Amino acid sequence: LSGLAAEILSGRAFADSLARNAGARIAALATSPLFVTPHATSNTRYDALLEKFALTAREQLTCGCHIHVSVDSDEEGVAVLDRIRSWLPPLMALSSNSPFWNGTDSGYASFRTQAWNRWSSAGPTEIFGSAQAYHQRVADLAATGVVNNPDFDARLSARHPTVEIRVSDVCLDPRDTVLIAALVRGLVETAAREWKSGKEPDMVPAIILRQGAWLASRWGIDGELLHPLTHKPDTARNVIAALHDHVRDALDETGDTVYVEESLDRIFSNGTGASLQRQAYARHGRLADVVSDAVVITHQEPDVYQPLPPVALSLLVPKTVV
Repeated sequence: LSGLAAEILSGRAFADSLARNAGARIAALATSPLFVTPHATSNTRYDALLEKFALTAREQLTCGCHIHVSVDSDEEGVAVLDRIRSWLPPLMALSSNSPFWNGTDSGYASFRTQAWNRWSSAGPTEIFGSAQAYHQRVADLAATGVVNNPDFDARLSARHPTVEIRVSDVCLDPRDTVLIAALVRGLVETAAREWKSGKEPDMVPAIILRQGAWLASRWGIDGELLHPLTHKPDTARNVIAALHDHVRDALDETGDTVYVEESLDRIFSNGTGASLQRQAYARHGRLADVVSDAVVITHQEPDVYQPLPPVALSLLVPKTVV
């Protein structure tokens, strides 16, 4: 992960330079706090999506963070997918960065997740068991005529020899993106080792996993989550600690342990992107200032980033704001 934060900042700076040419700026937000009317690029693919999915597609102005990790084969990749399912909601909680939706406080930490789950194949999956079964499931979905490339929470990449984990919001702070990447790599490595050692995956039904995803979307790290081992409610700190313990050996081997531990301490102290956005609104009282603050954090170098002092959020309730 050495240099990843710098690469992220460089990419954001490049995008920002292009945005400035159009009189705009780049802010790493998973949904727009301000009311917007999205405009899709006109091409064959997007025109077809708009025609088929109507309002779901027209409102889909969301920004996620997809992490790819290489695997040796489709068989290993599917074994990984089967073994990481329960651990994905904690990643969603840590990355949550979409509390506002078109001028309204949604009440959620990641409302992007709610908007995204309107797609017909979005969400957690049942156990596949083999690469053959995975590809058959994808083919069966395509045969319905509704979807060509399924929007699973995690899937085999259609273009690269990787598994693609797709549950995270785009992170406001680039350091959070590096944290998510480290945890995802640790999860994939841990799952691959479990498969090779003959450990069977957790057979928890997808409908239970969906409840865990809903809790992560609703609360982020500010409420209870489903524990990945018991599938019962537990504190966010306990759930994230379990995730850390689960991938500890993999983190140790890649040298990511210290970074992950320091990043988790920082997020629990300062808040996720969702928390920072709500803190900005509590300070300023205007969503335009939430966006302005987000632009600053999006592009700040990690060694100079100083989080603004937290404010009490107990008075913030879901409401329409301007």
